Amino acid sequence: MVALLQRVKSSWVTIDGQEVARIGRGYTILLGVIEGDAKEDIAKLVKKILNLRLFPNEKGKMDKNILQMGGQILVVSQFTLAANCKRGNRPDFTQAMPPLLAKELYEDFVAKLKEHIDVQTGVFGAMMEVGILNDGPVTIILDSRQL
Repeated sequence: MVALLQRVKSSWVTIDGQEVARIGRGYTILLGVIEGDAKEDIAKLVKKILNLRLFPNEKGKMDKNILQMGGQILVVSQFTLAANCKRGNRPDFTQAMPPLLAKELYEDFVAKLKEHIDVQTGVFGAMMEVGILNDGPVTIILDSRQL
């Protein structure tokens, strides 16, 4: 499972011109579910995401986690994070988990986060416009297989 995490001042999702989700300060997470991912990957990612110290303390040093900041999380499904660009110029997405299975893991990931923090989501599989007002910018790539 690959999570591209961005620290944001705000973030939102619109579909066909209608806003479906919005958060204030926190993280926007673009989540890619890769063939072979399992529930263990969810546990590793959630633990790391909640405990990463990416928010500044009084001295400006990144020393506080999202729970300490009372932040929010916006999760957006992003199968293109499974892209293989080694050959040619058109990405190969065969490493992405099939949609029905990926949706189940995506929903489990969101549910696990919701046990700890306010989470908003996009719509799995939909064509979305994602607005991100970066804070920093601070962008981290987390791969559950490397945690």
